[in-house]
Amino acid sequence: MARAQLDKKPEDVAGMFDDVARRYDVTNDVLSLGMDRFWRRATVRAIDAAPGERVLDLAAGTGTSSAALADGGVSTVACDFSQGMVFEGKRRRPDLAFVAGDATRLPFADDTFDAVTISFGLRNVNPAAEGLAEMRRVTRPGGRLVVCEFSTPPLAAFGALYRFYLRRVLTPISRAVSSNPEAYDYLEESILDWPDQHGVADLLHDAGWRSVSYRNLTGGIVALHRAVKS
Repeated sequence: MARAQLDKKPEDVAGMFDDVARRYDVTNDVLSLGMDRFWRRATVRAIDAAPGERVLDLAAGTGTSSAALADGGVSTVACDFSQGMVFEGKRRRPDLAFVAGDATRLPFADDTFDAVTISFGLRNVNPAAEGLAEMRRVTRPGGRLVVCEFSTPPLAAFGALYRFYLRRVLTPISRAVSSNPEAYDYLEESILDWPDQHGVADLLHDAGWRSVSYRNLTGGIVALHRAVKS
């Protein structure tokens, strides 16, 4: 089974997610102790899309967040680099628009979407700055970006506890419930290698986004980053 490294070669990342597609949502629910549902609901609220608006959901996986948007009357496109994830998403929700696409070379015209969102996928985009620039390209002027991503707890004691969980607890659990436990070794490494909240804000600014802000969820385990295309 595929196992991506921190050089994030596209074919390795895609293959890794192909391997875990069928049990992906169940595994995430177990490993996050159910918190992934809260994080995704918070993301949908932050997008604040009105019925009829067009939203691009990147790294959509099997379409969990896309389905919540679409069920609210939002015109939603679910895009993922993994063909396995797209296949599984279409199987579960054939009414949703699923597209296989690379975040650094999006198959959409300029100024297409009212909002773009990516949950737990930006750290897999290589290079992330190029992906953020592409997201800006396909967003209409005045449109917004919402990024939900693992981050760095600001409290040292809580951060130490979180790192202990990643290194000593996540791997044994993933070996029990995942179809590809090695993918979750990569998850641990990619989280620890990812910039903190201020580092991600710098990436957004450098990619041309404005009105950049963030708020922490669950003590900073996850951060919701927001920005606007001027």
